[in-house]
Amino acid sequence: MINNKLLNQLLALTPLEEQQRRNQTFIEDLPQAAFDSKEKSSRTLTNYFFKNQDIYLSKHNRFAAYPNHKHTFFEINYVLQGQAKEVIAGKTVTLNQGDLILLDIGTSHSIQALGENDLLINILFQNNNLSVDLLKELKGQHNVLVNFLLAKASSKPDYIVFSHQANPKISQLLDEIITEYYEQAEFSELVIKSYLNILISQLIRSLSIKPSPKESAQKKLALQLLADIASDYQTVSLTQLAKRYSYNRNYLSNLFKAEIGQTFSAVLTEQRLMQAHKLLTKTNLPVNTIIEQVGISNRSFFYKKYLAYYHISPKQSRKQASAIFD
Repeated sequence: MINNKLLNQLLALTPLEEQQRRNQTFIEDLPQAAFDSKEKSSRTLTNYFFKNQDIYLSKHNRFAAYPNHKHTFFEINYVLQGQAKEVIAGKTVTLNQGDLILLDIGTSHSIQALGENDLLINILFQNNNLSVDLLKELKGQHNVLVNFLLAKASSKPDYIVFSHQANPKISQLLDEIITEYYEQAEFSELVIKSYLNILISQLIRSLSIKPSPKESAQKKLALQLLADIASDYQTVSLTQLAKRYSYNRNYLSNLFKAEIGQTFSAVLTEQRLMQAHKLLTKTNLPVNTIIEQVGISNRSFFYKKYLAYYHISPKQSRKQASAIFD
């Protein structure tokens, strides 16, 4: 939790905020170097912010609407106190205290004027600020349901809203990042980077695996099938699930392909490969044992599919993992 001293510091009006409150108009506080000179028709913020630091954090100026803009980096907008409203692709997104929005590179958005008791914190970072290990973990070792939800959540417009109710740890981590940034204690930049990696992991964890009430019965069924693959990948089959949910096997196969975009067998193989990769890099089990444990019976099939999916052999995966810990 943010201590009172820092909270009062953030609530105190800056000279620019005093001007914006008097004039009720936006006042530019960034130099020309912060914008892409090639983008004449839009405000595009560049990597100017990362000249002397890897992660840039700032309090959003209150009392005037911030014009539409986009950026060449990732951005997190976190409502520390009060409320904030952003407009993305013509849609107004309301963020309440404790909520955050994660904006992808190139996402255009504007921010409506904040009130005196509203505090919006901007955290800017590039994808190379996320550790290689974390990216591998997120991309290669999560189950197929999470991968599908990630792709679904990040479809256009490119943003994800996380409610403060989704995961209390998210607010705690953000409070720690803000405190470290403003207090500038020894090793603060290193600590902030570590917190950022944990934060992204917690955000991924917080993505709901429950279908929205607005989604069709077909979508809900497809998501349930994904969940079944993720939990029972060793033995699950389409025939088994058709019996469980009282559907014709061919109908279920076509429905899955239409909703998910891949065949049931392709997704099942993907899940098994992910689990095999996890066992290869985190255990010393023989490869043949791993192949059996994940539910694949044909060794040639496994090696061919593994190479196609990870672009390296199982042996190379294990070697790379060993090198990290040597």
